[in-house]
Order: sequence, then structure tokens, then C-alpha cells
Amino acid sequence: MRAKTVLPAVGMTAVSMVLTLAVVVMWLGTAMPWPAALVVGLGIDGGWLATLAYERRLAAQGDHSTPVTAVGWSFGLIATGVLIAHALTEESAGAWLAVAWLPIAAKALWLVHGLWERTALTGEALDAIQGIQQEARDEAAVARARLRAEAATEETRLTAVTQAGARVAHVQAKTANALSRAWSTLKTAREGEETGRALTSVTSRVTPGVTPRWELPVWGPTEPVSAFALETAPALSDEALDRLVDQIRHSETPALSYREMASRFRSAGHSASEVRLRAAWKRMVA
Repeated sequence: MRAKTVLPAVGMTAVSMVLTLAVVVMWLGTAMPWPAALVVGLGIDGGWLATLAYERRLAAQGDHSTPVTAVGWSFGLIATGVLIAHALTEESAGAWLAVAWLPIAAKALWLVHGLWERTALTGEALDAIQGIQQEARDEAAVARARLRAEAATEETRLTAVTQAGARVAHVQAKTANALSRAWSTLKTAREGEETGRALTSVTSRVTPGVTPRWELPVWGPTEPVSAFALETAPALSDEALDRLVDQIRHSETPALSYREMASRFRSAGHSASEVRLRAAWKRMVA
């Protein structure tokens, strides 16, 4: 992995140094002896190499020197300036300007290589990081799958509950409708004169000129009697039951209806079956 960054930097440095030396010798060789021009070119390249070597030594020690870096960039700028100045004096300036950036590019590649060295990790560390990332991805995938499954289960449960609730509501509506029709039929039968007489004739003795009132069955909330009261309360005789029924019935004016009398009879703590209580009522009303 190290060669991927250092080899391009070394190659770019060598090319830029050869190019700088050649340009200095060709350009300044016309104005001074070529040995002098060669010394100038080697001086520029030598200063660049010296600062680069020192920078690499400091980097190997984990250190850094701003003045040395500034001097190195100065030599790179000088080499670039020489190439630009030479290009401007040539007829084919575009071709020379196209390669004038090589010294700066070489310094930039060495900068990238230094950044890579400061952030490079060993193979063991990279394997550990990959393992941690893979474990995190696995946990995230499992969590997403769990959430999807829980959401699907909850959706199914809510659908089932909603459908069951709809069926219960439908049955309750049908039952309430049937009870309403039955109650309406009973009410019509109760209020009809001929029907009332017919029902009275089969339920009790007919008194001339009197049609006893036929009570509708109770439809509504009732108060249950505790088992303890049913078991411990003594059974009333027919005479005592008749007296209680007559007493409760005439406790107010006008006389109470059967339902009101039965409710007060139960709330007073008395115990009697519905058949005996209704029979006592009929005996007192007759």
C-alpha cells in the first residue's frame, strides 16, 4: 500500500528535476558557460532534494518543521518559475507551459504521501475495523428484520381484533333489533283492548266489568340477589306473602304497579320466587 503513494511522488520528482536541469542548461547556456548553467540547475535540484530528504526524516520520527517545509516549497516555486520564464521566451510557449506545473505537482504528491503515512493503519487494525463494521451492519439488519416482523404481527392482531369487534357489534345490533321488535309487539298486545281481555281470561279469573291490567315483562337492568340472602332468608307463607305484597302495593297513592312493587319487595330484603310473587299479586288485585 505504501508504494501506491510513494512511487508516483518519486517519479514526478525525478521528472521535474531532470526537466528543471535541462531547461536551466538550455536557457542560461546561451548567456553563460554551460558549466555555470549546470551548477545553477543542480543547485535548484539539490536544494529541493535536501529539504525533501530532511522532511522525510522528520516525518519518520513523527515530527514536523514548518521552516523546512517552507524552504522546500520555495525551491519548488523557483523551479516552476524558471520553467514558466523559459516557456514565455520560446516560440512554442504552450508546450513548455504544459510541463511547468511538474515541480508543484511533485511537492503535492509528497504532501499526499505524508498524509497517508500519518493515517495509515496496520493490517490487524484494518481487519478489526472491518469486523466491527460488519458486526454493526449485522446488528442493524437483525434489528430492522425484528421491527418489520413485530409491525406485521401487530398489524395482523389489530386486523383480527377489528374484525372480531365488527362481528360482535353486528350481532349486538341484530339482537337489539330483534328485542325492539319483540317489545313493540308486546306493547301493542298490551294496549289492545281485545288482546288484553283474551290474555286476562287465560291468566286469571275474570271479574264482571273489570279487565285487570296485564303487565309487560321486565326488560332492562335488574339487581341480582346475593346467594347468601337467598340461602339464609326464611321462606314466606302464602298469607304472609299476600300481606307484604298488599302492603307494598298500597304504600303510595295511586297503587304501585307490579314492577314497582317487585322492586321494592326485593330491595327490602324479602325473598320469594317470581312465580309465587306474581301469584300473590294476582290474588291481591283480583
